[in-house]
Amino acid sequence: MRFSATLCRAQQSFQRDRAANANLPNARMIAGAAAIAWEKEALSAEGREKRQSRMALIADTIAADMRLSSREFDRLGSENPDREFPSD
Repeated sequence: MRFSATLCRAQQSFQRDRAANANLPNARMIAGAAAIAWEKEALSAEGREKRQSRMALIADTIAADMRLSSREFDRLGSENPDREFPSD
């Protein structure tokens, strides 16, 4: 499962607080390691989200370029596409 960067940052903050407030050294160490792991996951999620937004922008641009205007679409159905239709 892929987590959002927001969730990862929230978990990182929670684990850092847990590590800072832990009484036992072992609990402090585990929470600190968990905070580091969540930070790595957050960085990965941020990169993934940036790539997804870039790909969506590229896909939208390509889709807009591929859309035919109604006049161009009408010309595709003509037996003589080299001739213009009279203007409306």
